[in-house]
Amino acid sequence: MLTRLNALLFPHPLLTALLVIVWCLLINGLSLGTVVFGVILGILIPIATSVYWPDRPRVPRPSRLLAYAVIVIWDIILANVQVAMIVLFKPNSKMSPNWVPVPLDLRTPEAITMLAGTITLTPGTVSADLCDDGSALLVHALDAPDPDAVRDEIKHRYERRLKEIFE
Repeated sequence: MLTRLNALLFPHPLLTALLVIVWCLLINGLSLGTVVFGVILGILIPIATSVYWPDRPRVPRPSRLLAYAVIVIWDIILANVQVAMIVLFKPNSKMSPNWVPVPLDLRTPEAITMLAGTITLTPGTVSADLCDDGSALLVHALDAPDPDAVRDEIKHRYERRLKEIFE
């Protein structure tokens, strides 16, 4: 009975916790009223949207997800510096923008979405298209004289880790 009540009140407990934290950060203050209202939002929003999440993704290795997030944040910081250097110091005639097809070993929609999001969040690259069967992702790179190297880095740095997290 208690677990059923928990499932009804907290259909997505991590989303509830995240909503409370984000609410407190948006308010930019920590008071009892802020936390209570954050908890109310954290309970009501997942309940209202739970019908849209019938098959919520399972993450068998959440600790690896945290490590992945740290790697992505670090890569975003580095890519910001690299793109700034390209824009400031490399003439347009010397840039090598390229379309890079990346064949995917990932099969779950959540993992593919995370990979595409990671690529798009990293300055200098954008996920542009996904094959209908989900077997390849088309990526645009701002400066990629060697498209194969970009493909290999995406597969090794991100896709390999996402396979470990989701499969």
